[in-house]
Amino acid sequence: MDEMKFEILHSNRSNSRKNVLKSEQVKVVGKVQVTFEEDEIDNVKIILNKDENNNIREIKFVCSCGHTKSLILDYEE
Repeated sequence: MDEMKFEILHSNRSNSRKNVLKSEQVKVVGKVQVTFEEDEIDNVKIILNKDENNNIREIKFVCSCGHTKSLILDYEE
């Protein structure tokens, strides 16, 4: 099982027509930890996206044929 941590960025590109982002257009809104697992029998990759508190936010299933299904969890009431 591989784990990696990434920062979640939000960009306000509404006033930009180019593909270049300037530092003032981007802000860090959180962090996510990504875990990769693989089912050897069915050859399905499972990707878990966790928040800073180690809560699972998204479960993504990737089939060897390329199809992807996602389950997004929202803990807010």
